[in-house]
Amino acid sequence: MTQTHANSAAAPATTVEMVNLNVKILRFNPETDKKAHWDTYQVQAQPSDRVLDVLNNIKWYHEPSLIFRRSCGHGICGSDAMLISGRNRLACKTLVRDVAKDGGTITVEPIRGLKVERDLLVDMEPFFDSYKAIMPYFINESPAPAGERYQSELDAERMEHSSNCILCACCTTSCPIFWVNGAYLGPAAIVQAHRFIFDSRDEATHQRLNIMNQNTGVWRCRTAYNCTEACPRDIPITTLIEEVKRAIMFQQS
Repeated sequence: MTQTHANSAAAPATTVEMVNLNVKILRFNPETDKKAHWDTYQVQAQPSDRVLDVLNNIKWYHEPSLIFRRSCGHGICGSDAMLISGRNRLACKTLVRDVAKDGGTITVEPIRGLKVERDLLVDMEPFFDSYKAIMPYFINESPAPAGERYQSELDAERMEHSSNCILCACCTTSCPIFWVNGAYLGPAAIVQAHRFIFDSRDEATHQRLNIMNQNTGVWRCRTAYNCTEACPRDIPITTLIEEVKRAIMFQQS
């Protein structure tokens, strides 16, 4: 019996395409700096790498003191919101090829409107204070049913977009009104309020609409659309804000 042997020659290695990048990062150390300054790092990356991969490369192999937030790395937690090449984005969802070509420059800055603690790390407490202000939890004082609290598919669709918010702050920190008026609840808080206002199972609609009707609520919005353009989850934020405005007017009529 004759046995046929496969060609044992090794297949040629696949060439991995790499591009050269200049990564400009706005850095600030409150212990040594009076104001923020730009530092530039020259690195190589694959076009399909994420900006988060590039930042990790810089931190692990070039500048261990670089500070930024990241967690899941898959666009779910919202931790790594940054101003990347002039636009609010999630570093873990932004690909190198979408923001720079070979030999190009990527700029990375902290999101605006919140105090910079160090480098790309900002104080998120004011943002989450606004989130807490809209009572972001289910409220229903009626006797609990024997099973689940059901709602129709049509009712569920009313809150489909707003329930996709991951609280990354991309929308709020892209809003010019928020930059000049920190008391404004901001787009993210309004989106979260929308999620409960239009939940047919919740019974605190009146209270939340009253919160939205204050001078720090929806009427501060000037419909600039920055928030919608910045959202990494493609939530139609401006549309949701308008729906909350109409709900307030309907309540008052």
